Amino acid sequence: MLKAKDIMTTECITLTPDTEIAAAAKILIDNKINGAPVVENNEVVGVLCQADLVAQQKKITLPSFFTLLDGVFPLSSHDELEKEMTKISALTVSEAMTPAPIFITPETVMEDIATMMANEKLYTLPVLEDDKLVGVVGKEDVLKTLLQG
Repeated sequence: MLKAKDIMTTECITLTPDTEIAAAAKILIDNKINGAPVVENNEVVGVLCQADLVAQQKKITLPSFFTLLDGVFPLSSHDELEKEMTKISALTVSEAMTPAPIFITPETVMEDIATMMANEKLYTLPVLEDDKLVGVVGKEDVLKTLLQG
């Protein structure tokens, strides 16, 4: 069975939290990658994906409310709206990235990787060994295995 170490990209393209959004978008596009780990002080602190950048172009989802006995109650969390606003108005990677991303190890099997990608919609998975970034598995790495089979 294939493992992350068999399909991962070991020459990782990384970003820093203070990278400007425009520069980060250019890096992703120029390197034809879906996302990149965000590294600060040799520690992976997040992942920035194309979806995070596309989110900047969307309309703001206004919260829904309902009234009951002259009371107004929000149907969505104020925190969710605040998080969405921060992402839409982001100027740096730290404001747009997904913080505390899910990691895999070099020994993570292909079935688990595919399950994470499909169920959690995570298409850029940092590979850590002893808390050190040793690679990245992207959806394209998984798709390439179909060509080998």
